[in-house]
Amino acid sequence: MPPYLKKLLLIYSFIYSTIFIASAQDYQISLLTCDPGEELYSAFGHSAVRVLDRETGQDLVFNYGTFDFNTPFFYVKFTQRTLDYILSVTTYERFLMEYHYNERDVREQILDLNPTQSADMVRFLQINQLPENRAYRYDFFYDNCSTRIRDMMESVLGKSLKWNDDPAAEEKTYRNLIDEYVYAMPWADFGIDLALGSVIDRKASEWQKQFLPDYVEAAFATATIEGDGPTRPLVKEERTILEFADGEGDGSLFNPYLLFWLVAIVFLLITYFGYKKQRLLIGFDVTLFAVLGVLGLVIVMLWFFTFHSQTKYNWNILWAFPPHLVLVYGLLQAKPAVWVRKYLMFALIMADAAIVFWILGWQSFHPSIVPLLLVLILRTNFLYYNLDKFKKIRAGN
Repeated sequence: MPPYLKKLLLIYSFIYSTIFIASAQDYQISLLTCDPGEELYSAFGHSAVRVLDRETGQDLVFNYGTFDFNTPFFYVKFTQRTLDYILSVTTYERFLMEYHYNERDVREQILDLNPTQSADMVRFLQINQLPENRAYRYDFFYDNCSTRIRDMMESVLGKSLKWNDDPAAEEKTYRNLIDEYVYAMPWADFGIDLALGSVIDRKASEWQKQFLPDYVEAAFATATIEGDGPTRPLVKEERTILEFADGEGDGSLFNPYLLFWLVAIVFLLITYFGYKKQRLLIGFDVTLFAVLGVLGLVIVMLWFFTFHSQTKYNWNILWAFPPHLVLVYGLLQAKPAVWVRKYLMFALIMADAAIVFWILGWQSFHPSIVPLLLVLILRTNFLYYNLDKFKKIRAGN
């Protein structure tokens, strides 16, 4: 789209929403909660705010979860957390069209606000929708489409808003909360557990759980408003807007659990065969440590070279370690240097340390890496004690 058309659309959107705000007197404010989709970016659901002008009939949805795919270096910025999300405005009808097309349930909670609170809420959204305010630096846990709505409610209603958290609610870490949504997506689940560090293994309070749309919806359902008359529930009416039959889960057998256990079985067999035939079959180890080294580079990049706070202190690096690539070089030499055996012992200790970190609860690793850790322990032991004794041949020879 040409730049001038983008500017015209922005101006039109701003004027349209401004006229709507200025002319309306009687508002109905609702929280819209949308069920998760099938893609990873939509796997956690979505929240938006509906503003219905009862006098004019204009019906808008304010959406904090949009971004521009045409942003220069989009994927680089997304990876580094330098991509801005924006508050956009669309009609209620167009908003529902997207979710109807993708067959995602949408529920509405109509809020029991007095006229002043409703007007303040709309004014808050109007100010946020100004071109100089509409962009914000997205953070999945702390600043997203759901937390923005929660924070708006607290800003507008102040101390009159009471969340009424359940004191008996189940304690969950941030990782537990994520797992609830990606359990049926095993590769996504593995990737998230690989990329995110120990910082997400701390407990999330009920308030902090509201980074997820379902938890915002649940918090709204029990919240109350006090101080402007009798205490009343924040939500006066709940209704389902769109509802579809539950889709069938992905029954694919190609998942990290099966793959990594197959890898473990292969390495168990080649270790047994190698011991019997007095061969190292070093090609398998070269492949293994090359893959783990590359994964380690990804962890280092996310830890040290992005602005994501959740990728810090990632102890997956104990087993997916970048210097494993140096070990690959050492193993490929006709006569391995002395340091190679020392490094093998170091890699063994690192793999053992990963298990200790896991047991002590310092970081929860993805369960599928168990066979990989066993392979690391097995092969580093085997190579350490037999590197100078057995024939060093590559796999397939």
